[in-house]
Amino acid sequence: MSNKYENGLELRKSVVGEEYVNRSIENATAFTQPLQQLVTEYCWGDVWQREGISRKTRSLINLTMLTALNRPKELALHVRGALNNDCTVEEIREVLLQTAIYCGVPAAIDSFRVASEVLAECGVRFDK
Repeated sequence: MSNKYENGLELRKSVVGEEYVNRSIENATAFTQPLQQLVTEYCWGDVWQREGISRKTRSLINLTMLTALNRPKELALHVRGALNNDCTVEEIREVLLQTAIYCGVPAAIDSFRVASEVLAECGVRFDK
């Protein structure tokens, strides 16, 4: 494997979790394995490792894009990643509020629902 793959694998595990990444790679078939390699090498080993913006900023951008694209499973994964990249609950909330204006209220409602479930799983409790 290339250095980009190895570096990407390390970063991918640190952001979205070792268990998730290992399961994704172990469950890859001959059909899906090239996608796992592409994601690990070029997404995580190249773009995520660029110096132009921080990992925290990348996480917040991802939450916005995944809301706009209506990708709830990826959104859940990246809410956890945002927490791992030191995003605060308040920053996650503000980004999702911003999506209500630019992506639509229904998209933001769904994303708040997903994020609330993930945050609860991560031990975050909210007062009413």
